[in-house]
Amino acid sequence: MIYLIIAGLVIFGLPRLIEVIATSNQIYRVENAPKGRIAVVFGAGLQRDGTPSPVLRDRVETAAELYFAGKVEKILMSGDNRFLYYNEPGAMANYALSLSVPQKAIVLDYAGRRTYDSCYRAKEIFGATDVVLVTQNFHLARALFTCDNLGLNAIGVSADKRTYQMSSILSWEIRELPAALVAMWDVWVAHPEPVLGDKEPIFPEDDYSN
Repeated sequence: MIYLIIAGLVIFGLPRLIEVIATSNQIYRVENAPKGRIAVVFGAGLQRDGTPSPVLRDRVETAAELYFAGKVEKILMSGDNRFLYYNEPGAMANYALSLSVPQKAIVLDYAGRRTYDSCYRAKEIFGATDVVLVTQNFHLARALFTCDNLGLNAIGVSADKRTYQMSSILSWEIRELPAALVAMWDVWVAHPEPVLGDKEPIFPEDDYSN
């Protein structure tokens, strides 16, 4: 039994540790974040009324702070919209508009079904090369690791705007253990292709042909 426990810790714990160490110097707060053209906001679930969850609201609020501080020019809202009555990007955009973020600054990605997909599509569909990832600390290491390995120049900004329940933090950290392993498999081995489509460069004036 002890050997199984040790094996489990190595298999699931080591990838998480590698991601955390590899990206530790890429994480900032809003006030000290370097400037970047595009902020990427990852979906994080909706409430029953279709509005963003508290975690997702924190992400959108952080992205809005980056925009109003002149740190980013555009905000790419990337989330799940596979079902008729489940529209993460739309809910994120509506919340951003309520915070006075102008419509012209908001770009929607309706096929960001998971972190890998959001990072992949940011580059391949929206022409991003340098991105500011906006999410909570528990998720930043995996998001940064994924974008780094997909060829994006990424930094992360923490969206931890409140004290979350300890039970939630524990569940998120536990979930990150297998998620870290899957992320490594995706970028180093499997290279799955997410839902794609026509290219929609956020900055058409950039050279998008390369």
